[in-house]
Amino acid sequence: MINELNEETFLMFAIKHYDNPGCTGISDLQEDLKRFVYLRRLLTRYENTNVLNERLIINHLLVLYNVFNQAATDMIVYKLSDLMPLIKPFLVFLNRMTDSELPDVFMDRTIVNKLRGI
Repeated sequence: MINELNEETFLMFAIKHYDNPGCTGISDLQEDLKRFVYLRRLLTRYENTNVLNERLIINHLLVLYNVFNQAATDMIVYKLSDLMPLIKPFLVFLNRMTDSELPDVFMDRTIVNKLRGI
């Protein structure tokens, strides 16, 4: 049983919760895990340039939830913990997290306003 996500347990946790009926091998899992890197890159770009590609971020999140189900939230929180003020508004928008969860994380107002416009 995996009680805490860390670098040693992350891959095993991902494999345990991976549910992709079209999966033909480990390469499919690796491609889906790359979405965490893509999300980090998109959020870091926003942090540095104020250019937000919110629809692409939502697309990556939806794919992660499609293949990892609700376990994706734990994986996102672990992998993107340093970017939580930027990713939390998306999780709230997608009804995968409530505003009251992680109360010490304040959501980026610009992202919140952009998502309200969708």
